[in-house]
Amino acid sequence: MDVLNALVAIANYVLIPGIAYGSQLALGALGVTLIYGILRFSNFAHGDTMAFGAMVTILFTWWFQSMGIHLGPLPTALLALPFGIAGTALLLLGTDRIVYRFYRAKRAAPVILVIVSMGVMFIMNGLVRFIIGPNEQRFADGARFIIKAREFKDMTGLREGLAIRTSQGITVLTAVIVVALLFWFLMRTRTGKSMRAYSDNEDLALLSGINPERVVTYTWLIVAALATVAGVLYGLDKSFKPFTYFQLLLPIFASAVVGGLGNPLGAIAGGFVVAFSEVTITYAWKKVLVYLLPDSLEPTGLVQLLSTDYKFAVSFGLLIVVLLFRPTGLFKGKAL
Repeated sequence: MDVLNALVAIANYVLIPGIAYGSQLALGALGVTLIYGILRFSNFAHGDTMAFGAMVTILFTWWFQSMGIHLGPLPTALLALPFGIAGTALLLLGTDRIVYRFYRAKRAAPVILVIVSMGVMFIMNGLVRFIIGPNEQRFADGARFIIKAREFKDMTGLREGLAIRTSQGITVLTAVIVVALLFWFLMRTRTGKSMRAYSDNEDLALLSGINPERVVTYTWLIVAALATVAGVLYGLDKSFKPFTYFQLLLPIFASAVVGGLGNPLGAIAGGFVVAFSEVTITYAWKKVLVYLLPDSLEPTGLVQLLSTDYKFAVSFGLLIVVLLFRPTGLFKGKAL
């Protein structure tokens, strides 16, 4: 029975949060890896793009809530999500026309575009804070839990309860749907094949008659959708605070690099590697060990390798190790 309690505790505090957080990082890393693979630069503004998409979705969510429009047990944010995607798409396409197109026409070195994206990052960050404010915003409504800990205890008779939040279930389901649609688009549609060809060999793709501006436009549209969905899912699961999304840039980039920068499959795998590394290292294992060890060996401390305050240090450590020993990542993407 104690072993079952230990397994439930691991599922409750490591497995389920890791899967949900990994799904959010995977969607964010997919946006980063698409930009790097197709537009050939590291977009440091991606975290704040997620914040902008989440902000637009929150504003529409509040508007719908004020009019009494809701989705019952599901968050109203799902209804507002298409508007968030549309707003983010307009922002990214406008930014590309005003900023990135100039440097693309000049065939600027990737490092120049990275520096430019950092400038865009600060502008987006300031814009989001100016519109919605710097403070934490909560916008989740509907049913809070799919399974409650008390109900689980009553059903199983175990001391440890399992709780699955609605936001966690929605995160995983939405991530599966979005990833499936993305891979179908890239593998099956003519535009998706053009994007893959442009990523593999730009000069050959141009000789084949592929319109580069069309590829760029579709890339930004897809990135807008991925960033907004990732930002909203993270906000529903945790909470929305603009500076948090600025901090998320590190684990998102770590996910893309660990998996293989420019490789969509690698971005997904990297997201889960980073998420489970963070959750496992920052979790206090005392509760699990109390169930598994005899009373004489029960730990007195938390048995926590790192405080949750330092969880981003795990991402940074993984990033350094991969860059030193396997710069192409797990799935052999493009080296930095």
